[in-house]
Amino acid sequence: MLERMLNMSFMLSNPHALVQLLKNAKNIPQQATELMKGKVACWKLSRPFHEHRRNLEWNESAAYTVRISVERAVNDCMRYRDSHASWDGPQIFSITERDNNILQEIRMATIAANQSNITRTQAYLECYKAYPELHWALLAHMVSRNGGWNMSDLKGGLMSDLMERSLKDNLYRMLERCNALIFQDAYPQLQLYMYSKQYGCSLFHLLPHFHVSTFMNAFWNSFWLERNSALLAVGLIINEQHYIEGRVVRQSFFQKNIFKNMTYQINHLAHVNQILFPLSKMIPSPMNERHVPSPSPGIVGLVLENFLNIEERINLGKSLYGLLFGYTDVLNQVTAYAQDTIHHGSRSEYWPELFTPDKETAVNSSIESSQLLDHEWLSVGQRIYSPTLEEVWFDMPYDPIPRYDWLKDKNVIQYISKPRRPFLIEISHNHRAALQKTALAHDIVRSLN
Repeated sequence: MLERMLNMSFMLSNPHALVQLLKNAKNIPQQATELMKGKVACWKLSRPFHEHRRNLEWNESAAYTVRISVERAVNDCMRYRDSHASWDGPQIFSITERDNNILQEIRMATIAANQSNITRTQAYLECYKAYPELHWALLAHMVSRNGGWNMSDLKGGLMSDLMERSLKDNLYRMLERCNALIFQDAYPQLQLYMYSKQYGCSLFHLLPHFHVSTFMNAFWNSFWLERNSALLAVGLIINEQHYIEGRVVRQSFFQKNIFKNMTYQINHLAHVNQILFPLSKMIPSPMNERHVPSPSPGIVGLVLENFLNIEERINLGKSLYGLLFGYTDVLNQVTAYAQDTIHHGSRSEYWPELFTPDKETAVNSSIESSQLLDHEWLSVGQRIYSPTLEEVWFDMPYDPIPRYDWLKDKNVIQYISKPRRPFLIEISHNHRAALQKTALAHDIVRSLN
């Protein structure tokens, strides 16, 4: 539909549509003003978090040892390729009956928890609650929540009009596949650590049985000895982004049907791909001196500019780790939010004053952008439709997973470095500005129909 907005011949042949487009265009200067106000608000609201910073406890000596081990693994792979047809990972040796039982239990647990975004998101949280040293599990839980919100957005009040059904289905398929594949690879690793703790001995010799890349061997062996949570988190971030790179991002189906699709590119340029960490539910605080309800500080986060760039995805993951574990108030409040708020995929879980999962009572008109610009908080009874995942999507069995070890290039060691704390982290106003951009596009499309 957005392609039609760019079609001048369509506009000239449809005067009514042109009039409606011009009416909606009057909101653009105000949106630019709101954007600047959002930047200032981001700076002001980020400052209080800087007062209570946490030590990320990076062990550079352990990181150096891991880099050397990864480089050796790549060299071994290259030597093997010189004498054999292919390299699929380390040789798998015979195992004990106890090890075999553990493998079967982990496989069954992974299948059970890998049913949907809802079950995966909860499984990550349970791992973190049981073993808080598994920092990556909490990060994965919050990123998985965002994945669920992005999935439900496809059939929500703002996005549903912006793209054809086939693109929505393909986007859901991509988001679901990324979510499922990362879980399929990472959850057995977390479970192996949990079993290792229970038995009091390392079980990471079983990693190859789950087709885990040799890249992760050194990280888990180091973590078992050093308990360096930041180093392990960086390793998992690098590993999982490479894991989906060849299986999703570079796959011809998604390249053709999503990434080269004009509608997807237009929405991507609108910078709506924000990763949000709610600190609490966004509700109006008491009236200020201007008799306008002010938002409670409720959301920190960052923006992914280019999903197709693996380096950017890795750096974003490391920055999100620095955001989550580098500030005391962020960690405490995000953890409390995660434990107190059941994930169903609706954005009403963090902003009930703006979103509702009830379609019957939601705003359903062609003036969403005007209302969002005119009111910081929508009037009573007026909310944007944000459904739960179970309401609008069915569980989707994903295609068979290609089994291969992605580790081929020693240049990957450049990413094994200490995460940095991002400076501008409070994103509530920027999030609302992104919603306004989407709402404006929604209003234009509705006016053309």
